[in-house]
Amino acid sequence: MPTYLTFFEYTKDAWHQMVQNPEDREAATRTVMEANGGKLLAFYWMFGDHDGLAIYEAPDAVVAATVLAGIRATGRIETMTTRSLLTGQEAQRVLDLAKFASTEYSPPGGARQWHSDFESHG
Repeated sequence: MPTYLTFFEYTKDAWHQMVQNPEDREAATRTVMEANGGKLLAFYWMFGDHDGLAIYEAPDAVVAATVLAGIRATGRIETMTTRSLLTGQEAQRVLDLAKFASTEYSPPGGARQWHSDFESHG
């Protein structure tokens, strides 16, 4: 299954509610993921620009988006930023396919200029 990473930030009201009524948010996230055919791999709270992150598998991008839309619709999540993660093997496949794609693509300004610019950067 594809793997995703989502950074999230709670609303001020969500923080107020969680402090007043502490509960396991990882369990709630795991439940919704599993109910939609996914699997929660990691759930962390963190310092910095985001309140936490979740790493999870979902059958496809539509299911991942469905779960995130359902969570966001509660009004308790301020922002979400999601990334699709690739394994080393998947990244190798991307690089192998990109090698071919780069020979077929005609960039703006023409291929001759693009290739010379690229080669000049090593």
